[in-house]
Amino acid sequence: MKNLYVSGYRSYELNIFNEKDPKLPYIRKYLKKRLSEYIESGVEWILISAQLGTELWAGEVLLELREIYDTVKLGVLLPYAGYGENWNEGNREILDRVINGADYSNYTSSQPYSNPGQLKGNQKFLIDHSDGCLLFYDTEYEGKPKFLLEEINSSLADRDYEVEMITFDEMQTFVTEYEENQFES
Repeated sequence: MKNLYVSGYRSYELNIFNEKDPKLPYIRKYLKKRLSEYIESGVEWILISAQLGTELWAGEVLLELREIYDTVKLGVLLPYAGYGENWNEGNREILDRVINGADYSNYTSSQPYSNPGQLKGNQKFLIDHSDGCLLFYDTEYEGKPKFLLEEINSSLADRDYEVEMITFDEMQTFVTEYEENQFES
């Protein structure tokens, strides 16, 4: 696998509304662990569409990881022109930081938002230009990632494409082990 698409829950779907939420450091640590594993196994590009939540956190984590893995690249493919312009200042700063740190950024639609087809087209483009997806999504807790998973399943009948889902149980196991290791140190 050379190109990995990373997506998942939006921050509000996880009830995370600011950078000080106590869940956020654990999610970032877990993403750091998983992205490191992918990079060590040969992934060259991490692709995101810069959605608030999992995607931007993955972008931030990758920018940190490039201090260790200087060959991995970040591609940010926004769904439409003007994406994020209406976000609050804090979210806009994160978006700008990730875009400015990316090796490649562009829009899949050069028009401002006009219809949901632009979002679906963005997902399709990212699926078509990646070899697999790391998806923070648990089918027991529906959210917007459900639509990405449906798009992946409908467009991949004729293609070998790896989807690895991060579930809440897996995340909880990581947090528990991390806490136990911190306590023992």
